[in-house]
Amino acid sequence: MEASKDTMLGFVGVGRMGQPMAARLFDAGYQVVVYDTNEAMMSGLIERGAVRADSPRDVGDRAEIVLLSLPMPDVVTAVGLGEAGLVHGSAVRIVVDLSTTGPEAAENLGRGLAEKSIQAIDCPVSGGVAGAAKGTLALMAAGDARAFEEVRPVLEVFGKIFHVGDKPGMGQTMKVLNNLLSVTALTITSEALVVGAKAGLDPDTMVDVINAGSGRSSASQDKIPNFVLSRSFDFGFALGLSVKDIGLCLETSERLGAPMQVGAAVRDFLNSARDKLGNHADLTEIIRPIEERAGGIEVRGKAAGEKQ
Repeated sequence: MEASKDTMLGFVGVGRMGQPMAARLFDAGYQVVVYDTNEAMMSGLIERGAVRADSPRDVGDRAEIVLLSLPMPDVVTAVGLGEAGLVHGSAVRIVVDLSTTGPEAAENLGRGLAEKSIQAIDCPVSGGVAGAAKGTLALMAAGDARAFEEVRPVLEVFGKIFHVGDKPGMGQTMKVLNNLLSVTALTITSEALVVGAKAGLDPDTMVDVINAGSGRSSASQDKIPNFVLSRSFDFGFALGLSVKDIGLCLETSERLGAPMQVGAAVRDFLNSARDKLGNHADLTEIIRPIEERAGGIEVRGKAAGEKQ
C-alpha cells in the first residue's frame, strides 16, 4: 500500500535541509504537521498551511508517517525515543530518518521504535540545500521492504531513491562512505590547486584542465569553481557537520574491522581545520589553512576579481 495524498505526514526538523524538503511536500499536495525547536523556522511553513505541533510526540499523535531532518545523532535519538519522543505517539506507524547519524544510531533508533511496532526507514540524503529545494537529492534508503514501498511516493518528491538494504543502518553506512569520498576529493583538490598556484599556474585554467581530464570530481566541478575561486565560501555546509560525518565513517570502519588509512588522514586534516576555523566555517574554507601553510598564496579565480 502506498501513502496517499490524504495521509497526514509529519516533519520534525525544518532547518536548512528540512524546510525546503517540507515545502516540496506541500507543492506535491501532501498535508504536513511540523515541529522544530526554532519557532522561526516553522513560521513560513505554517503560513502555507502546515499544522504546528508542540513536540515530537505531538507529531506522532497526528501523523502516520513522520520524517526527520536533524543535525546530530543524539538529537535524532531524543526525538525518536525520548520522553516526548515519537515512540509515544498514538498515530505514527513509520519513521523515516533523512538525517546523517551513522549506522549505530540508526540501528538503535530502529530497535527502539520496533518495540512499539513502529517501522524505521533509515534514509540519509545527499545533494545539499540546493538539491533539497530542486528535488534532486540522492536518497539511500534501508528498512523493511513493505514499509519502504509505502513511503516511496513521498520520498520520490525529494529526488532519486536507492534502496540499499533491509536493515536500518545500511543507508547510513552508504551515506558516510559517500561523504568521505566527497570531502576527500575537496581536500586533495584544494591541496593540488594551492601547489599549482604557488608554481604560477592560473587557478581557472587549472580547474578547466582538471575537469577535462581524469582528476575531475564533484569538488572540481562544483565546490571549487563556485565557492573557492570566487572566494565566496558560501557552499552552505558547516565544517563542524563534515567533521561529524567523517568521524562517523571512521567509527564505522573501525567497528567493522576495516580500517581506512587515507580516510584517517582526511579526518585528521578536518579536525585540524575545524580547530583553526571553527565549527561554523563553510566546508569550502578548508583551503585557507592549506594556503596559509604555503606562505599565504591564494587560489583566486577571475570570479573573485569581478566581485571586488
